[in-house]
Amino acid sequence: MLKISLNKATGIAILEPDDQLSASDFKNAANTIDPYIEEAGALRGLVIATEKFPGWDSFAAFVSHMSFVKDHHKKITRIAIATDSPIGSLAQSIGDHFISATVKSFAYAEKREALEWVENAS
Repeated sequence: MLKISLNKATGIAILEPDDQLSASDFKNAANTIDPYIEEAGALRGLVIATEKFPGWDSFAAFVSHMSFVKDHHKKITRIAIATDSPIGSLAQSIGDHFISATVKSFAYAEKREALEWVENAS
């Protein structure tokens, strides 16, 4: 399951997976975030926080994840990934080449610093 929080005052969304990700998790994320993007034009930042990356429950979930990234990366200024999983630094490396948003990886214990980094986006 994916916990989704959107602070409309700051334009920052926080995604916190606590179990394997499903296709419906990304549909729910889009249903929460897209109306804000339509109104504001962009999302200031996104924080993904999970101690360990839980993976996907199916190939369809993986495809939904990639589709979500493709549909949203140009509408987000900064993405912070707070995790102790090696996927955090991998996502930062890949993001530097394929994602319009600036991506930065943090240790899971640095969730607050990750949020502050996103909040300080210009």
